[in-house]
Amino acid sequence: MPMPPEIKRYTRRLLVTMTLYGVALVGANMWFRHAPPAGLLAYIVAILPALPIMGVFVVIGRLLIEMRDEYVRMQFVRQSLIATGVTLSITTAWGFLEGFQLVPHAQGYYAATLWFSSLGLCVMVHTVREIWRARV
Repeated sequence: MPMPPEIKRYTRRLLVTMTLYGVALVGANMWFRHAPPAGLLAYIVAILPALPIMGVFVVIGRLLIEMRDEYVRMQFVRQSLIATGVTLSITTAWGFLEGFQLVPHAQGYYAATLWFSSLGLCVMVHTVREIWRARV
């Protein structure tokens, strides 16, 4: 089955965005390790790896706008909402545990990692369910 053109564009955009993320992350880490910037420049360099991650959310939004298959779009929106609920639930619970000094501090950027992991898990579960339904 051929890949729809909007998925090809999404994949290309995601590849570019994640490549920029890798370059920004490695570059910022190396810069801080070998010749740490100071002042405003330090803040700018520290934020650089976050920009491509923000771009991934834009890429996902564009995919939702460009998707022609309304059923697939609805499934993706549902999976995104589940991933958002899982992420907000876990980060809220962790925040309370952290507030009562029962767990160590977690860096805020782990929320994006948790969201992407939750989304991936939702997509996997949905795919397995669809395969299972097709066989039964």
